Formats: sequence, structure tokens, C-alpha cells
Amino acid sequence: MSQGERNLQSKYGTKRRAEAFYNNQVLDHLNTDMAQFISEQEMAFVATSDSEGNCDNTFRAGNPGFVRVLDERTLFYPEYRGNGVMASLGNISENPHIGLMFIDFHTHHIGLHVNGTAEILEDESLASLGIDDDTIQRLQQEEDGRAERWVVIRVDEAYIHCSKHIPHLLKKSEVVDWGTDDEKKKGGDFFNVRRRK
Repeated sequence: MSQGERNLQSKYGTKRRAEAFYNNQVLDHLNTDMAQFISEQEMAFVATSDSEGNCDNTFRAGNPGFVRVLDERTLFYPEYRGNGVMASLGNISENPHIGLMFIDFHTHHIGLHVNGTAEILEDESLASLGIDDDTIQRLQQEEDGRAERWVVIRVDEAYIHCSKHIPHLLKKSEVVDWGTDDEKKKGGDFFNVRRRK
């Protein structure tokens, strides 16, 4: 919790409600139910900022459980080939603070916030987490060799995002063409940026 939160809770009279939330819903680690929830998710929203506080929010997706919980204070996810900009990783290299938001739109209609500090690791550096070579090889097999590197997060806080306004969506079966360079499959110039430059 930040000093800004505290100041505004006093200003707007929400301190008692906030204290109840902190006491009943916020942990400094992932409990068993949170770890199970993460293991079922196919997507996450990732928030980072650079050393000057300029923010970036992005979307990550993979097979269910692509974000892996190593222990109650550590999780990690693969970075796949993208557009080459490296916005999130660039921010992490300057400022390790990160926020992950997992939302289940399909089954439980609930969300989970995980905030912490991040670091970028290559395959060979996963050993520093106590992951052996066989497990690293298995991880790459699970990722079909698509993981170019990994983002490791040390958990500072984890808490619920209430289901009240989470839309209930239906999951559609489709084949995902991971790593494609096909412009049409990637969305092309949907927002007509090229045309207007």
C-alpha cells in the first residue's frame, strides 16, 4: 500500500473499508488457491514503467498455466517472439516493479492482482532459481521452443479483483498461430497508422 492510498483514504473517508480489505484479502505471497488459479489461466495483463515512471500495460497469453508458480513468493512466465520493441522488458531493465492482473472471464469470473519485482532471465540462468537442467528442458518442450527468455517475479502482494464488473465471456475454440509474421493474422494496420503518416 502506498502513502497516496493512505492519504486519499483519509480524504475520502474510506479508511475503515480499506483496512478491512487489507486485513482480509491482501497477502504478501501466493496461497494455494491463488497458485491453482494462476495455473489455469491463459492470459495476463502486465503493467510496467520505466525509470521515470512512464507506464506501459500489455497483454500476455499462452497455454493454460504458461505463468508458472515456483513457490509462494516466486512466479515466472515465458517471453515469446514479438514485435521487437521490448517495451515491457525495457521497462523491467530500468525499473523492476511489475503488476500482473489475471482475469478469468469464462469460469469463475474473478480476478487476481500480483505485484512485485521482476527480473529477466535466460534459460541458463533459471538454475539460479533452483531449476535443474532437466526441468529447463521440459519447460522448453512445454513451450514448443517458443520461450526466448523468462520474466521472474518476486511477489510483494497478491489480492482479489472482485467479480462485480467482470464480463462473462464464452470461450471459442480456435487454432493459435504462435509466432506468426502473417500481417493479417497479427491484425495488420487495423488502426490505419501507416496510411496517415
